[in-house]
Amino acid sequence: QVQLVESGGGLVQSGGSLRLSCVGSGVLGGIYVMAWHRQAPGQQREFVASITTGGSTNYTDSVKGRFTISRDGAKNTVHLQMNSLKSEDSAVYYCHAPRVVTSSGVYDYDYWGQGTQVTVSS
Repeated sequence: QVQLVESGGGLVQSGGSLRLSCVGSGVLGGIYVMAWHRQAPGQQREFVASITTGGSTNYTDSVKGRFTISRDGAKNTVHLQMNSLKSEDSAVYYCHAPRVVTSSGVYDYDYWGQGTQVTVSS
């Protein structure tokens, strides 16, 4: 069973930092792309950042220079270091794997974690 489990959310003051982590399990090999998305109340879920197994990264404009996505070598663990947090960063943050190889050796698509709340107080 494929699972993505996030951790590290919480309450922080504006200008502070948080580090989110997501561990993927139940897959064969490396998950090629792992990403973070977020959803604030009343808003659509939006892309935040992604990273490939080769280390290529992509960020939404609003977090460039403040957030850093990284992953642990061959492990299916991805981190999101969030610095200089703003109130508008408050949201539920979701880990996303667009495509995985399951333990049965077949491709499967669009896995999400359960989400972790990030609240930035101004």
